[in-house]
Amino acid sequence: MPGTRADHADLDVVAVGHAVVDVLAPSDEAALDRLGLVKGTMALVDEARGEALYAAMGPAVEVSGGSAANTAVGVARLGGSAAFVGKVRDDQLGTVFAHDIRAAGVAYATPPATAGPATGRCLVLVTADAERTMGTYLGAAAGLAPADIDAALVARAAVTYLEGYMWDPPDGIAALQAAIAAARGAGRQVALSLSDPFCVARHRDEFLALLEGEVDLLFANEDEIVGLLGAGSFDAAVSAWKRRRPLAALTRGAAGSVVVTGDDVVAVPAVPVDEVVDTTGAGDLYAAGFLYGHTRGLDPAGCAHLGARAAAEVIAHLGARPRPRPQHRTA
Repeated sequence: MPGTRADHADLDVVAVGHAVVDVLAPSDEAALDRLGLVKGTMALVDEARGEALYAAMGPAVEVSGGSAANTAVGVARLGGSAAFVGKVRDDQLGTVFAHDIRAAGVAYATPPATAGPATGRCLVLVTADAERTMGTYLGAAAGLAPADIDAALVARAAVTYLEGYMWDPPDGIAALQAAIAAARGAGRQVALSLSDPFCVARHRDEFLALLEGEVDLLFANEDEIVGLLGAGSFDAAVSAWKRRRPLAALTRGAAGSVVVTGDDVVAVPAVPVDEVVDTTGAGDLYAAGFLYGHTRGLDPAGCAHLGARAAAEVIAHLGARPRPRPQHRTA
């Protein structure tokens, strides 16, 4: 199929999104109330609010993050090849981000900003029921611009994967449009993640227009696809999507996922885990597994099964990244 490794692309995926450092810590609902956070949501915060939230958090795990960056790392951990495009500042957290994502096996060469806001960070509070509540300071990540899109890099990738959150800042919209143009010009495929129901509500008409001809593969969860189509239920949204373009991979948490392509609707169960510790990154890693299978020519059901396995691994521990495979020493 066009855009797969059969077309001699030397990268599976190039992901474009917000470059932020994830800071994850256990919490409880009383702490969320004290901090004025609404459980299970993501709120954009300014730098001062971000500093206050960070100071109130307990011992934390810090790792380079952002939705699309997590997906790129997932592809690499599965054995694929991936690159990431996202903006940081030339500060301490920016250095941490760049080192961490490269150490995870992802190519990263976006020049850091030398002035302006600090590197972005996402402060993630995880309650005992594995629900995550996020306060995100985008900082330098919101400054990704068309000049940061390397058309030659995009042309090397079978699929260019776009983070829907990027549709908020004007420079981000222009950057995504530049990436789409580069992918289309090279005959490659484009995938879009809707990212968040609130993001869909803000940009519904623009996303629908984009999906008419610029995108080959859509990732969305149940709430996002229902909101996008203005449907009364998930089943109604699936019916409305039939015979539309592009192929849609729709996640439903513990209920698994549904892949819709033309009149075909394939339901794939979730992979059970002994204990759900943290749902952060489940959708990102589902996309990683799906894309890894897709770039190797698997059918939609096979791609969805890989996505389910990748999501199951990440929700069984704290953090939005798959754990590195253990290294076995030989005598």
